[in-house]
Amino acid sequence: MQSSESRAPRRSGWAYLWVSLRGFFMGAADVVPGVSGGTIALLSGIYDELLEAIHAVDGKFVKRLLSFRWREALGAFPWKFLLALAAGIGLAVFTLGRVLHALLDTHPERVWAFFFGLVAASAVVVVRRVRRLTLAGLAGMVLSAVGAYLLLGLAPARTPDEPWFFFVSGSLAVCAMILPGISGALVLVLLGKYEPVLRAVLHLDFSTLGLVALGGMMGLLSFARLLRWLLWRFHDVTVACLAGFMLGSLRKIWPWKEAPAELEGGADAWMVNRLPAEWSPEVGLTLALMVVGFLLVVGIELAGWRLRARG
Repeated sequence: MQSSESRAPRRSGWAYLWVSLRGFFMGAADVVPGVSGGTIALLSGIYDELLEAIHAVDGKFVKRLLSFRWREALGAFPWKFLLALAAGIGLAVFTLGRVLHALLDTHPERVWAFFFGLVAASAVVVVRRVRRLTLAGLAGMVLSAVGAYLLLGLAPARTPDEPWFFFVSGSLAVCAMILPGISGALVLVLLGKYEPVLRAVLHLDFSTLGLVALGGMMGLLSFARLLRWLLWRFHDVTVACLAGFMLGSLRKIWPWKEAPAELEGGADAWMVNRLPAEWSPEVGLTLALMVVGFLLVVGIELAGWRLRARG
């Protein structure tokens, strides 16, 4: 088996700007619940290189770093690729994050409707990645969908704001980011930490962002490897379960919500889904944004299918 260094393409300095541009599109996708940065990496032709770069962080690399043999460690590590990619992702997060934070404050129903369409289409895309839907895969999909739906119905609108929970949220979100079709931002939504992390980006709260980033690093080096093994060993069942989880998670991002009449507390109360009270142009626009979100993901998937067919 070839090393990651030998597989990595040779690039000039200007070529890394193209890597950063692809990183920007990955970051833009990761900011939005429903669109996966891993999907963008796959479409832009750097997914395999990204996985190889992640797996290059092995025991030998860590041992060289701890022994202060940094030149030797970096010489066998694709740090230029990862640095260029991270710069593009970071730029997208810090620029687009502000826009989304403002939109969630002013037009929450429209934003969540758009996200609902994105996630619904992403679930369909993930189901299409099941090569052969067996009885075990179908059972896993149904159980994960029902489990996610029930769990989200029991969860309060607020989750712990303790540092450890931001660490865990970052770890789980980054695991999703590297999987095509699974959105890291969606994981933050499900954990109730999407808007807090957006606020941290807006206010440059580096203590919170540092916890999320540290959790993300641990996720890449641990749980992401487990997920990759599951996809290799039990691909169809694993993908089916992921699709079911996404379908069940739609309960969380339904755009029309209200606090139950018997509860008080506004944002601290448990929120329940509802249907619009009556038809209006606002409802029509919200539904239209839902359709736009759905078609956007379908369009990305069709573009990727055409590129793979040509290549």
